[in-house]
Amino acid sequence: MPVQRLSQPNPPADPSHLPDTVLENAVKIDTSVAINDNELAALQKFTRAANYIAAGEFYRFLRLDDAEEVIAMIFLKDNVLLERELTAEDIKPRLLGHWGTCPGHGAPSILACLWLEDSLSHFYPTYTRDRAGLTNLIRRFSAPGGFPSHINAETPGCIHEGGELGYSLAVSFGAVMDNPHLVVTCIVGDGEAETGPTATAWHGYKFIDPAESGAVLPIINLNGFKISNRTLYGCMDNKELIALFCGYGYQPCIVDDVDNIDRALAAAMEWALKEIARIQHAARTGHPIVKPRWPMIILRTPKGWTGPRELHGEYVEGSYRSHQVPLPEVKTDTDELKMLHAWLSGYRPHELFCIGGTRTTADGAPCPDLLSIIPEDKDKRLGTRKESYAAYQPLDIPEWKDFGVKKGTEASCMKTIGELLKQVIVDNPKTFRIFSPDELESNKLGAVLEVTGRNMQWDVACRSQNGRVIEILSEHTCQGMLQGYTLTGRTALFPSYEAFLGIVQTMMVQYSKFVKMASETNWREDVGSVNYIETSTWARQEHNGFSHQNPSFIGAVLNLKSKIARVYLPPDANCFLSTIAHCLRSKNYINLMVGSKQPTSVWLTPEEADRHCIAGASVWKFASVDEGVNPDVVLVGIGTEVTFEVVSAAALLRKHAPDLRVRVINVTDLMVLGPFGTHPHALSDEDFDTLFTADRTIIANFHGYALDIKGLVFGRPGIGRMRIDGYREEGTTTTPFDMMLCNETSRYHVAAKAVRAGALFNPKISTVAHEIATYFLHCAVKDKEYIYMHGHDPDGMFDTPVF
Repeated sequence: MPVQRLSQPNPPADPSHLPDTVLENAVKIDTSVAINDNELAALQKFTRAANYIAAGEFYRFLRLDDAEEVIAMIFLKDNVLLERELTAEDIKPRLLGHWGTCPGHGAPSILACLWLEDSLSHFYPTYTRDRAGLTNLIRRFSAPGGFPSHINAETPGCIHEGGELGYSLAVSFGAVMDNPHLVVTCIVGDGEAETGPTATAWHGYKFIDPAESGAVLPIINLNGFKISNRTLYGCMDNKELIALFCGYGYQPCIVDDVDNIDRALAAAMEWALKEIARIQHAARTGHPIVKPRWPMIILRTPKGWTGPRELHGEYVEGSYRSHQVPLPEVKTDTDELKMLHAWLSGYRPHELFCIGGTRTTADGAPCPDLLSIIPEDKDKRLGTRKESYAAYQPLDIPEWKDFGVKKGTEASCMKTIGELLKQVIVDNPKTFRIFSPDELESNKLGAVLEVTGRNMQWDVACRSQNGRVIEILSEHTCQGMLQGYTLTGRTALFPSYEAFLGIVQTMMVQYSKFVKMASETNWREDVGSVNYIETSTWARQEHNGFSHQNPSFIGAVLNLKSKIARVYLPPDANCFLSTIAHCLRSKNYINLMVGSKQPTSVWLTPEEADRHCIAGASVWKFASVDEGVNPDVVLVGIGTEVTFEVVSAAALLRKHAPDLRVRVINVTDLMVLGPFGTHPHALSDEDFDTLFTADRTIIANFHGYALDIKGLVFGRPGIGRMRIDGYREEGTTTTPFDMMLCNETSRYHVAAKAVRAGALFNPKISTVAHEIATYFLHCAVKDKEYIYMHGHDPDGMFDTPVF
């Protein structure tokens, strides 16, 4: 059966087996007092105007109404105020958009309301609140050079990309953290509500301390259908919905009186805001309510409400057929054209817009009476809230060199930066948070807990302590909260096991699209960078095995727009200190930092690390022959553990092949490797050849997948001389050195390749290359046998090499 057949529009849910007493848990409200007759009349005219332009569903955010999406913006290119009969020439050549969807996925609803409240013209002078501005808005929607069909960074007031579903609720919770006077009304479509990230994000208020943060008011937009079938929530009766959200800890209020929807929703909103104020007042006066039940609203309305009832014998209003373009052949089908004209006429646009103008109102502007519900203070309008575009507060970052460790010792990168992060928290008590999926201690960042705590309000050990750490075992929720926190002006850090950052890969990509468009939108100000720390890597998974070995997130960041993407693999603790200090100060980037939580060699002093990180890559003279002058072969380490193997290989070669001239390079900023012009950090061809030589073989030992480097350097002249090894999807619960052996990134493999490559340029080495290389590979076999026999690596395997 190609499509779902409906026996009736807006079909009700089958009754559940829950007792009727469940209904007593829903909030009962008096709908007669929340809004007076004058306000109601203005609201209903505003509704019709928003529906006419683009259906205005999102304006529940301010105007407390229902409705659906997208009429004029989808269909019209001319005759925008319906001053004559519609003709085919009035219809756009391509009909794009969503009529019966939630607001983020369907931009016209928001755009219509932004035009009505006169926020668009504040940022875009071509969208003035008159006939010319309205015509421009309608013509350019989903057309080249105009607004896209989904909400994005070009939309005033927006802090969330409206494409991939599932994240609006988590983003909302992040936005209100440390914003005590902000209330975010988050409209969750019942399609989006089916996603896993949304299912977990309902727990978000358990991380909201009402003494220090604002509040989220969730409204479920329950219209019963997705793009081609029923929603799960649409098949749940009120008892099941009440039971579900009471279980989450909310006070649900169901608004489903379609004939009295404006008064009912106004009353529900007034109740919800009073409940929020009550909870916050108690917390802010020293009497916090333990496990407060925050308000939420379940709004049941027909899908495609106020649209065509039927088309060609099939239901449209109250069915999935209203999801996108309900009259798809209107440009060529005269019957559909007549239906569109009747549909638009039903909103009586001549009563809503001042056609011809008056002494005080421009031609085509909204009639003054319907604008009375819009706040006079422009800063209180949805599109001009400063939190959404001009709220960045830079962090006060301490001097990282004060936390440096001594060269020649061993130190955990994570423990070392934990000390710096501790001071960042002290110096920035309201503008910095760490979002971590229950791995902070495991990732050796527990030092921060010496000056702060976890912020989980349902845990007696954590509540009401201004905790800067949010730990929830949901990477999606961490990412969503981080985005909301960052886009409203603050800065955050997301540390994670390397293998599981990939869970948020598509979220990160969606966010990067927002940041990319924001950087090209001249009225948006800077935001802090999104900062990821990837540790507990495949190279040192002592407690876990193959399932915890996955460096693929590196490649995901490399694929982003180059002006946004940054990938760093600091080789030691001092370099990691320099890197994280830089990332926390940076703006508008997506920063990925990869490093080890286990103690590793400290190769550079803080001063040397500073210069190395500024350069992004440099010759390590201490490990090179004659400080790297005139080499026969170039060895490159990119990543903590694999760099150790490169340096160890150089030490082996110094002992067993003393005539081989070796240059050792470390790359800490991965982006320097790309062809010049492909990234702001990419080395020029001249600098690349100066560093890596113009003709010698380059043997690269990389922490991630070799294909990532191959793709990155593609286009570099003469790059066929580069030999790249990295993680090969080989591993188990084994020893650190066995992981190097399994993936052929060990010192023996590097040294064997170096001897063979160097023999092409050094006659002395050519006579012994085969002998020495096979000896190195024999050592690899014998060490593996030792590991499997004794259950540990040979003694001294990770002692810092001495030259």
